[in-house]
Amino acid sequence: KAGQVRYRTDKAGIIHCTIGKVNFDVQALKENLEALLADLKKAKPAASKGTYMKKIALSTTMGPGLTIDQSGLDA
Repeated sequence: KAGQVRYRTDKAGIIHCTIGKVNFDVQALKENLEALLADLKKAKPAASKGTYMKKIALSTTMGPGLTIDQSGLDA
């Protein structure tokens, strides 16, 4: 459905999700990433201690991961 994204996690705690396609502009990708991060922060258990998200990396399906600076995001 439009406007919905499903994400999954693996045993290592890595979240796999699609935030856009190659033809999306940078602003649309940033908005989608910030919406995903806000949703993940909202889903954080209250009893969880310490750093919830240690690192954010984006990649294409078979491409190398690019580490994202979290300070530049609004979420």
